[in-house]
Amino acid sequence: MSTLSRALLGAFLLAAAVDLGSLLAGADTGHLIAKPLLMPLLAAYAATRGAPRLLLAALLFGWGGDVFLLSGADWAFLVGMGSFALGHVCYLVLFGRRRTSPLLGVLYAVALLGTVAALWPDLPAELRIPVAGYSLLLTAMAYRSSALGVLAGAGGALFLLSDTLIATGVADWPQLPAPDFWVMLTYLAAQYLLTTGVLKAMYGERRTMEGPTTV
Repeated sequence: MSTLSRALLGAFLLAAAVDLGSLLAGADTGHLIAKPLLMPLLAAYAATRGAPRLLLAALLFGWGGDVFLLSGADWAFLVGMGSFALGHVCYLVLFGRRRTSPLLGVLYAVALLGTVAALWPDLPAELRIPVAGYSLLLTAMAYRSSALGVLAGAGGALFLLSDTLIATGVADWPQLPAPDFWVMLTYLAAQYLLTTGVLKAMYGERRTMEGPTTV
């Protein structure tokens, strides 16, 4: 890892700490400053590691979602959800046709149907169809992420958890203390693990193509 890569990763981790600390402390200004920096820093770090363009696009679409969700307006929520959805499409294309566990697919399908069915009556009527469609795409991404290994698979699962926490808030369900903290914690861990998993798989494939070296 180059010095620049380390510096960018450190900057991302620092911004994440500031954002999470601000959410715990109720410091809205710190959150408003730190949140828009997170995905650009992670994308810049990934770029210095030779990340594929689809990964960079997924992270930047995540940045778009982050920015729009800072607003409490309904239209901004829908635009932000659309930006995240485009990021999931990028991830799905990036994962390709690698094999995944059919059993894991069944578990994700059950989780999707159960969650949507439980949330449906409590969601605003105008958000039910968009949330259901987005949930389907997100669950597909989470399932397919496991094709790249444990790190990416964990990232996909945490992304699903993070957005489920958001959906329970939209449905006005009882929330954990400091709910925004838990949403951001799981989201940041998800994006970092997805990035790390993609980079690890990419370097592994390169070594396989190059073959063993001899002295």
